[in-house]
Amino acid sequence: MKQNESSLTSLVSAFGRAYHSKYDSPKIFDDSIAIQLISQKEYHDIEENMVEGIQFFNKEIAEKFKDNSDEILKWITQVQLSPTPLARAAYCENVLKSEIRLGLKQYVILGAGLDTFCFRHPRLENTVEIFEIDFPSTQEYKIQKLAEVDLKIPSNLHFVPMDFTKIFSYEKLVEKAFSYKKTFFSLLGVSYYLTKDELSSLLDHLFANVPTGSSLVFDYADERLFEEKGFSNRVENMVKMAMASGEPMKSCFSLSEMEKMLDKSGLLIYEHLSPANIKKRYFSNRNDYLTAFETIHYIHAVKK
Repeated sequence: MKQNESSLTSLVSAFGRAYHSKYDSPKIFDDSIAIQLISQKEYHDIEENMVEGIQFFNKEIAEKFKDNSDEILKWITQVQLSPTPLARAAYCENVLKSEIRLGLKQYVILGAGLDTFCFRHPRLENTVEIFEIDFPSTQEYKIQKLAEVDLKIPSNLHFVPMDFTKIFSYEKLVEKAFSYKKTFFSLLGVSYYLTKDELSSLLDHLFANVPTGSSLVFDYADERLFEEKGFSNRVENMVKMAMASGEPMKSCFSLSEMEKMLDKSGLLIYEHLSPANIKKRYFSNRNDYLTAFETIHYIHAVKK
C-alpha cells in the first residue's frame, strides 16, 4: 500500500462496512460506526465511481441495470467489494471476543485503517489495550475523521505509526505501553501484498516478543489465486485491480505451505476456514449477491 493512497483504501473499506450495515440483511458484520467516518461527499463519490465502473466488472449487469444505479451499486458492493472484508472481520472479532473472555489484555491491529472496534466496545476501555498499527498518513487521516464527528479517542486506544510490512518494531509498541503478555494480532487484507519471504519474516518478528498462547487471525489466498476467475470473474478482477493500482498481489499458498511457514515461526493452526467453510458459516440462506470468495481462506494460529 502506498502512503499517499492509504487513506483512500481505508475509506473504501469503511464504505463497504457502512453500506452493509445500512442496507443488507441479515448482517454478517455490523459496523454501525463506519458511516460516521465517511462524509456525505465521500460516500457519494465512491457510489458514483463504482456505478461508473460497472462496465469493467460485468457488461451484462451494466446493460441489465442501466437505468437502476442502486442495483448496480448493490451488485458491485456485494459481489466484488464486501464479501471478504465483512466475513474476515466477523471471524476475527468472534475469535477476539473469545480470547477476551479468557482474559486477553492486549490487541494489536496491523493495517488498522478506519477500524472501529474500540468505539463499538466502549466497555473494554479499562480491560483491553488496543494498538493500531498503520502508515502515519493513514493514522493522521483517521484522527482527523474522529475529530470531525466528535468521537473521543478512548484511553485504551494507541496509535502506532509504522510500515510494518518493511520493518516491524516492538520498540514503538513498548513506547505506547505494550508489555510482555498474551497478545492477539489481526492481519487482515495484507498477506496477498507481501512476498512469501516478507510474510514469513513478519510472522517471525510478531511472535518473537510475546508469550505462549498469543495468537493471530489472518486471511490468505490459496494456490488458485492467479488461475481462478471466480463468480462473474471477481477473483480475476481483484488481481487486475491490484495490479492497476500499483500494488500487485504477490503471493498465494497451499495449506501445506502455510502450515510449514507458521511452524517455522513457532505457530500452530488452531482453526482453518476454507472458502466452503466460510460460505457455510457466514453466507448461508441469503437472498442477495453476497457469497464467499473462491480463493480466500482464514486462519487462527497460536504460538506454541
